[in-house]
Amino acid sequence: MKNLSSAVGATSYPGRGILIGKSADATRAFLAYFIMGRSVNSRNRVFVEEPDGIRTEAFDPSRMEDPSLIIYHPVRVTGEKTIVTNGDQTDTIRDDILAGGDFHRACTTRTFEPDAPNFTPRISAMVERADGDFRLEMSVLRCCDPETGAALRSFFEYDRVKAGCAHFIHTYAQDGNPIPSFTGEPESVIIESDFAAFSDEIWASLNPDNKVSLWTRSIDLATGACESRIYNKNA
Repeated sequence: MKNLSSAVGATSYPGRGILIGKSADATRAFLAYFIMGRSVNSRNRVFVEEPDGIRTEAFDPSRMEDPSLIIYHPVRVTGEKTIVTNGDQTDTIRDDILAGGDFHRACTTRTFEPDAPNFTPRISAMVERADGDFRLEMSVLRCCDPETGAALRSFFEYDRVKAGCAHFIHTYAQDGNPIPSFTGEPESVIIESDFAAFSDEIWASLNPDNKVSLWTRSIDLATGACESRIYNKNA
């Protein structure tokens, strides 16, 4: 397994990332979602807390050029399920669950982002707390053939997560033009039990020029009590 800072800071531009794991003392689920940006439009954002999660918002509305793909709810909570994604598929998953569906079915209705030539993957995760533990589902929807527009939908299900371990997916393998997509299985990352240190380390490890915002959450697996943090470069 990689250590947290080397995984998050492995490249100057991992894009958007989701990291979910279990504290080393096995008492809490740790969640993280970050966004980065290279353009003025992408960097002109902050995370704002909402009753059921968070949303992105323009830091300076007068400088917002195109809200599509960058303004959305990255986190929604319904019951014991916490949904984290890099786009408006958060609402797709939440709505399907409320209609009696599930994470997998909802993700099969979506595809990668329409931002050629990058074809940014849609990355999603859902944590479901139950019986003093949690179940984790993750998905990566990426383009496997730009000519035909074919999507490759990969799903990863963990009925339990090892204490001191987190699983990490992100949109890009590294910086580039076009930007190469993340491929393969979620990366395994070592985490400890200090939530503040976990959050601070992720923020400090992201490239200082490209990082925009970070949200983290600790969920007590016995009680469901939550503690959240938001970091905005545009403060």
